[in-house]
Amino acid sequence: MKKPIRIAITTGDPDGIGTEITAKALAKLKPQTGVSFFLWRSPRCSSRDLARIDRVFKRITVNSWPEALKVQPSSHKEIIDINSNLPAAMWVEASAQASHYGHIDGMVTAPLSKTAIKAAGLADLGHTGILKRVSKSREVFMGFIGDKFNVLLATGHLALDEVTSALTESRLDKALRAAEQLRLVLDRKAAARPLALLGLNPHAGEEGMIGATENKVHLKAMEAAQERGQKIEGPLVPDAAFFPKNWNKYSVFVANYHDQGLIPFKMIHGQES
Repeated sequence: MKKPIRIAITTGDPDGIGTEITAKALAKLKPQTGVSFFLWRSPRCSSRDLARIDRVFKRITVNSWPEALKVQPSSHKEIIDINSNLPAAMWVEASAQASHYGHIDGMVTAPLSKTAIKAAGLADLGHTGILKRVSKSREVFMGFIGDKFNVLLATGHLALDEVTSALTESRLDKALRAAEQLRLVLDRKAAARPLALLGLNPHAGEEGMIGATENKVHLKAMEAAQERGQKIEGPLVPDAAFFPKNWNKYSVFVANYHDQGLIPFKMIHGQES
């Protein structure tokens, strides 16, 4: 008998919207043949959210991750419900470790505040930091796939005054390689389009008159990418890059910093992002 795909879901801040989002998503998705879900949630979880899940799944409730891994669901309609007193950040860490070592096949995470991660005793800055540490990766990049367009961030959770120094040619080179990996998981039509690299400064530097980063860093990183066969255009003027006419022109927009990419992405895709 073929083993089911095993997916862990962490519901994020107990006082946040994570459990509601998760319950609504599971109710819409419904049980999937060949898939087993592990649901991390707090004992303070809303009874309304649990009732929503119970309308489509049969919950098998345990209190710890080791217990959860021992459960063998008899049906794809069963969901393993981990009623955990651990901090939500530890749910993410445990799921990441399980993914890394092949105990599960993937994980889905709901919103979790940076302050909650710190309060749990972890030094990581966000989900990305936890995943980077657990996987022992030297570099990780946040990528976002949307119905209208896709975005990859060249830097993560950095203060704005740290972005320019972080945007080295090496960093952009790695970001463009990561964007290429993201492009390959898109549908064939989208994947055929070139990448788009945004400029850092207003007007993408205007040929060095408003900052030299584009000339010193972006153009060199683009040249190296093109030499290895990547299709890429840019540096694009940031305040015009996300016009609707460009959505179907590029496969992935590579943004220089967090809000440059995520403000337009979330403005267009809203809560569905």
